[in-house]
Amino acid sequence: MGKKGKREKKGKGAEKTAAKMEKKVSRRAKKEEEDLEALIAEFQSLDAKKTQVVESSCPPPSPRLNGSLSAHPEKDELILFGGEYFNGQKTYLYNELYVYNIRKNSWSKVEIPNPPPRRCAHQAAVVPTAGGQLWIFGGEFASPNGEQFYHYKDLWVLHLATKTWEQIKASGGPSGRSGHRMVACKRQLIIFGGFHESARDYIYYNDVYAFNLDSFTWSKLAPSGIGPAPRSGCQMATTPEGSIIIYGGYSKQRIKKDVDKGTLHTDMFLLKTEGAGKEEDKWTWSRLNPSGVKPTPRSGFSVAIGPNNRSLLFGGVHDEEEEESIEGDFFNDIYFYDIGKNRWFPGQLKGPKSEKKKRRRGRQAEAEGADNEEVEKQHLQGPVEVVKEVVAEDGTVMTIKQVISGPAEEKERSESEEEEEDGALGQQVEPCPRSNAMLAVKHGVLYVYGGMFEVGDRQFTLSDLYSIDLHKMEEWKVLAEMDPKAQEWLEESESDEEEDDTEGADGGEEEEESSEEESEDEGGEEQHPSVQPEEKHTDYLSRTEQYWIKLARSNMGPDAKEKKVVKVAHAMAKTFYEDSV
Repeated sequence: MGKKGKREKKGKGAEKTAAKMEKKVSRRAKKEEEDLEALIAEFQSLDAKKTQVVESSCPPPSPRLNGSLSAHPEKDELILFGGEYFNGQKTYLYNELYVYNIRKNSWSKVEIPNPPPRRCAHQAAVVPTAGGQLWIFGGEFASPNGEQFYHYKDLWVLHLATKTWEQIKASGGPSGRSGHRMVACKRQLIIFGGFHESARDYIYYNDVYAFNLDSFTWSKLAPSGIGPAPRSGCQMATTPEGSIIIYGGYSKQRIKKDVDKGTLHTDMFLLKTEGAGKEEDKWTWSRLNPSGVKPTPRSGFSVAIGPNNRSLLFGGVHDEEEEESIEGDFFNDIYFYDIGKNRWFPGQLKGPKSEKKKRRRGRQAEAEGADNEEVEKQHLQGPVEVVKEVVAEDGTVMTIKQVISGPAEEKERSESEEEEEDGALGQQVEPCPRSNAMLAVKHGVLYVYGGMFEVGDRQFTLSDLYSIDLHKMEEWKVLAEMDPKAQEWLEESESDEEEDDTEGADGGEEEEESSEEESEDEGGEEQHPSVQPEEKHTDYLSRTEQYWIKLARSNMGPDAKEKKVVKVAHAMAKTFYEDSV
């Protein structure tokens, strides 16, 4: 009894601490989120000008990470929504909708009126209702300089058959967050974890919410048992019986002023329900102790549900924290979790190129004592350094250690050399190591799009597309290539930082977007009251205030408080004024 009582007391104490922290974070975040609401409202006013669905063929989407890729429940299509891109100086957020036609290997952009605002690190889930629905919850918007964040708590549904967006307004849902996980389970959407961050504080969550797809109501679950610690970016999967599996994730905590300690979680939990997906169902947490070979600790991995009752994770990064810097080891491996057998195992390629791969990784496998355990290792252990052994004609073995600017360059070079050495053995294709990629599975085939990796202080954001048949596990196929070295990277400077807030206000249209879209945006801006020569900000505001209040009201809805509408209107006017002078 004594131990149980202590445990319960400790649990209640932790709950109180979490509640205090949440209040503190939300107080500090409120002001910066109000500042960002002006930018979001401005983008929505541009989106509101679109009144009809326009679908057009297009090249592959621009590089991005932390978007969502979902398989259409009825068609051979993948649906890409949102995401972010950082060019060294500015952060760009997207709310574009792209559709990938699997049979034709082609992309199209679908512009639908009144979409959700731009965001990344949201969650998407597809259900087969009425020709298919794509549900979107939460995510974040960042200021152009990447220092302020707005966390969404909105719920949207894209009706795939009619190509219409609808915002679902229901009270009692989760607080604003990103990095959470969401799955469709029976007739519910289940949401777990995530985090909320302001400029100075942050909080991680381990709460669970259910949204009923029949009654359109939220309920906060109160499972019995001991569940996972607060975290974001975990693996969340459903079992055929309607239970939920949670694995891994990331969280950090402040150990002293301005010093945070990150934790890579490797534990696993089962959230079990007794019922048919109703609000009164009883849920219970229990810890899982799987057998097999678990993934190495990492964050930023991507997840999907594969065939044969297996969930999978791909890629990710393991950060080594030094005194002055953080170096990341990026991955491109696949791990499967067999739900029925409660067992992890690494993905293995067993196709016709296996002999070449065996030769390539021979010494490494020996050193690790792995006996070539059918584990497919990435041919680059990291995007920074490559160690190779070359046998000269006279039999001399030379070890070459080379620092490279990116994996693509070394990949091309090493593969061309090996082609000469291996003769008819063909070229190996595989995604370069990365984190925060977008995954989807359709007809037992895994598709991997985009993501990012880092070399030193530079970030490379990807727009390539790969696939692999999970039934055969023979080889990767490249469906869209890109050369990371060709990507623009702007070094940060003080003057750039000062300009960020105005220049980055277009938020999501980078240089690669079409000139047609740019002129459309410019046309949208010209409809606002123009700034007269030598006009001061105060004079401009007093002259145009009613226009901006009307615009803010139309974006925020009739229920918004007048004081808040005025504040957002003034911020929008200021943004436009500074952009114009």
